[in-house]
Amino acid sequence: MKSVLYAFLLSLLLFSCGERGNHFHLEGRFRNINQGELYLCDLEQGRKDTIMLNGGQFTYDAELADTIILTLVFPNYSELPIVAEPGSRVSIEGDVSHLKETEISGTDDNELMTGFRLKTKEMMPPEVRNEAETFILEHPQSPASQYLLRRYFIMAVDADYAKAFELCEKMHQARPSCIPLLQLYQRMVSVRQLGSMGKLPRFTAIDTNGDTVTDSVLCKQANVIMVWSAWSYDSQNTLQKLNRWRKEHHDSISVVSICMDASAFEGKRTIESDSIKWPNICDGMMWDSPLISTLGIAFIPDNIVIDKKGNIVARTLSTNDLKEKIDSLF
Repeated sequence: MKSVLYAFLLSLLLFSCGERGNHFHLEGRFRNINQGELYLCDLEQGRKDTIMLNGGQFTYDAELADTIILTLVFPNYSELPIVAEPGSRVSIEGDVSHLKETEISGTDDNELMTGFRLKTKEMMPPEVRNEAETFILEHPQSPASQYLLRRYFIMAVDADYAKAFELCEKMHQARPSCIPLLQLYQRMVSVRQLGSMGKLPRFTAIDTNGDTVTDSVLCKQANVIMVWSAWSYDSQNTLQKLNRWRKEHHDSISVVSICMDASAFEGKRTIESDSIKWPNICDGMMWDSPLISTLGIAFIPDNIVIDKKGNIVARTLSTNDLKEKIDSLF
């Protein structure tokens, strides 16, 4: 009788707790792929783990202190968001040739995100953005909304920052104790207060080569501060194009890049492999960096364009708009 009682209590404990303590377990299976390398990124903390597929399957385990959004990035730069909660088990089932139809299950938020992805898989971008706005307004408390805000209103090519701030404010009201969301909200408030114009603030920093960098290096006809990270392929693409433009107009363009990775190693390796010669700053403090606060930077990727007199003439431009703004300063 005692053994039956112990077994019942043990099963009840396991049922009520799911994964033990703060442990998070993720497992996935993809069709039409056997071997491969994927990346699992925490965009808030700048961490990137490599996931190896074996027979189209993988497992991933981590200890979490709080709920976070992980982004699974594929070789073609497609991505799948995953809501990772302490004590949860999440499963992914999909086909690499039809990633929008991937099913992610195990928690309510992941199932909500799966429903959104399936509903919008045939929609055009403007329709998807409208659905994303509807989702956020209906589920402002969901961590999935935080991903949709970034994906469709902040990091989009034609980003709508006014709408992003409005939605972020509603999400912050629904989850006032969520630290990453609070930090994002505060950064957006800061950007709104700074505006696009005005003089570039004075700054001093140390680059990844150990050299001192100040705002005085940004004194050519066109000057750019480029904010990037090793896990943001959009930012790396802009970085490479900036490097090409600078080589074409070496005497007319000055660039300082700020890497938002938690460690300078990978960012420095990327800069060196692309033969980029300008100063690259990475203090490892990410959003807590005094430099980020001084410059009013809120997003990744991000950029600030400065004329030869030190005036800020644009912020947070798409790659195409950045090229046009640089050309207009020559």
